[in-house]
Amino acid sequence: MPPHVDVVVVFRAASKRTPLSKEQIRKNAAKTERQYTALIKTLTRAGLKAVGRRGENQDQLLVLVTCSPDLLVRLVHCERYSDFLYGLPMSKLPSAEADLDSAPLSSADRVRLVHTYLTSTPHDGGLGIIPGCKEWDLVQSVMALHNHEFNDQWIRLWTRHRIASVELEKVRDQFGDSVALYFFFLTAYTRALIFPSVLGVLFYFFGTPYSIIYSTLLFIWSVVFVEWWRLQERILSVRWCTRGSFRVEKRRADYVYGLPWWRKESRKMASVPVILLFASVLSVVLTGVFILEAFVTQLYTGPGHRIVAFSPTLLFTALVPQLLEVYKTSAKRYTDWENHAHQSSHAKSFSIKVFTLSAINAYLGLALSAFVYVPFGEKVMSLLQHYLFSGPPGRTAALLEKLNININDTLKLKLGGRGVMTQADAGGMTAQSLFEADTVRARLKLNPSRLQEQMFAFLVTNQVMDNLQEICLPFVMRAIGSFRAGKGFRNASGKGIGKKKRVAFDDEPAGQVHDDAKTREEREFLETVRSEVSLPDYDTFDDYSEMVTQFGYVALWSTIWPLAPLMSLLNNYIEARSDAFKIAVHVRRPIPVRTDTIGPWLESLSFLAWLSSLTNAALVYMFRTPFNGLAAENEDHVHAEIKDLVLSAFLVALLASHVYFVLRAVVSHTLELAIWRGSKEMKEADRVEREIKEKYLIQCPTTPLQSPLDSQQPVSVEDEDEWASFWATDEGLEEIRKSDKDE
Repeated sequence: MPPHVDVVVVFRAASKRTPLSKEQIRKNAAKTERQYTALIKTLTRAGLKAVGRRGENQDQLLVLVTCSPDLLVRLVHCERYSDFLYGLPMSKLPSAEADLDSAPLSSADRVRLVHTYLTSTPHDGGLGIIPGCKEWDLVQSVMALHNHEFNDQWIRLWTRHRIASVELEKVRDQFGDSVALYFFFLTAYTRALIFPSVLGVLFYFFGTPYSIIYSTLLFIWSVVFVEWWRLQERILSVRWCTRGSFRVEKRRADYVYGLPWWRKESRKMASVPVILLFASVLSVVLTGVFILEAFVTQLYTGPGHRIVAFSPTLLFTALVPQLLEVYKTSAKRYTDWENHAHQSSHAKSFSIKVFTLSAINAYLGLALSAFVYVPFGEKVMSLLQHYLFSGPPGRTAALLEKLNININDTLKLKLGGRGVMTQADAGGMTAQSLFEADTVRARLKLNPSRLQEQMFAFLVTNQVMDNLQEICLPFVMRAIGSFRAGKGFRNASGKGIGKKKRVAFDDEPAGQVHDDAKTREEREFLETVRSEVSLPDYDTFDDYSEMVTQFGYVALWSTIWPLAPLMSLLNNYIEARSDAFKIAVHVRRPIPVRTDTIGPWLESLSFLAWLSSLTNAALVYMFRTPFNGLAAENEDHVHAEIKDLVLSAFLVALLASHVYFVLRAVVSHTLELAIWRGSKEMKEADRVEREIKEKYLIQCPTTPLQSPLDSQQPVSVEDEDEWASFWATDEGLEEIRKSDKDE
């Protein structure tokens, strides 16, 4: 067996390839030596075994760390006492078991304890080896190694069996609470999609479009699922002994002590204008791309119109991802500046900021199509025609220039190279020749099935591409990187194919034959370690974001296309397996984290469930009968019809919003009674709370633990004051006997 390694500290040595002066190289080398020596001393003095090995290149060192049994016992002891003091449920409480260390310790718990001990601040009892901090600026990361035997078995279970056959408790024992909670959520959400999937198939083939029954049942399903999951989190937190884990969470390294509360809140509020600014810019860009794609490219009939049709896609690709990336970087800086004490609150703030713009990017196109294109498409088309044909000639020329169309070449092509035209005639000829001027033909170019096509693109095409990108792209990128480094093509386990440059044993004598089995095993182990170090870190953020966004498509927009839940169900069947494969092969082993909730994603689900009440009500109201456009011919009448339609849809949506809050209260109360009240998890939570109080009372010598009511001995109530005779004389029995004699 290879040596047991709990964590690996990735240490960056001074780079020799960077062009520096000799003096600077000497200074960097001295700094590297001092910090590396301090790192090894800090680890060994704390009771850890640490040894350095060369990394993938000469600029990297890998410090392999393992925890001694005595230190591990102390870490477990400290954590369980801390849990007890802060009221966390424990598998074996001190009052029930004298030995704090008798409870089993999983692989995830061991990694979490050692990693927390290394990376916690000295104020929280840690060593303070925090990557990127001022004292340890050469420490790049502290990571854990995969258990490849478990990973292989896990992948086989996902690929050969049903979802229900995978024991999530084993996933928790290997990767910790956060990863297990994600897969539990994914499994629960996938099973919950069965009901709307069956419902959608029935209404798609046998029902009417925009059915009020389907929309109502879908809305109720979304509310029930969110409230049911809220209770499931509570049950799991009791079952996994993590309820209230935020109370024992370690502080972040860059947390600044002593900052007034009002300054923290003002910093949080300062990010709101930034979010609104980026949201406005993104909305303007998406709206512009929508108008260009839905109307302008449909009206354009000039040369190259097939190529011009791709301009909205190119514009979207060139602007939106870059804008989102800039915003994500800004959101990270603002969240750091807010000075969050704990990582959970930091992650919550960052997730809300990022998901806000992600939701706008995901849903704004559908909203514009549903509430602008379909009901008012003809009006928008006529306004664009009026803009193109009634304005000055230069207006059309400017638009064509933006589309990279040369006007002179276009005119020559149209005239066949004959004739001479004035500038004014050229502008009029350009507008009439290159854009559709006939109003009837322009209206026929409106796509009545645009909404359904968009839903298919979002829930089928995009999800298939995302799964392929998750599974296949990392293989390609690693193979290219390995080939460029002269190591051949590497497979998933990090073993190369072809010529490979060895860096671990460059100082061995030439021609040495490695016939020692232990040496070969060590070499293979170090190669596996190096291959894992080159992998990116894993975060549940992207996976949660993908599932919550999908929930939004189903809850908000599947009234448009009832097959959306079925497509999501089929995708999630593959998603669960692709996520497991990604964690086992394409990323570093997740660092276990104690958590009792999915965090801000639960609030996002609640918000989307509320928003679904608005969208479903508005969609059913506007499209419950075939929409034939605005019938009025007079422009004033058209504006009146638009105003009435928008106002009516708004009032219906407002009423549906109030229905949501009433329904949520009823569902929450009903599920509380049906699932939580009287459950074994509730009894366990009450038992833990009572046992903690009893433990406290035992430690108070002057306070009796036993209640007087529980005692079998009579309690003396003697009173020696002046009213003692009053309290000693009882006339009740005498009065009863007198009344019996009178009768």
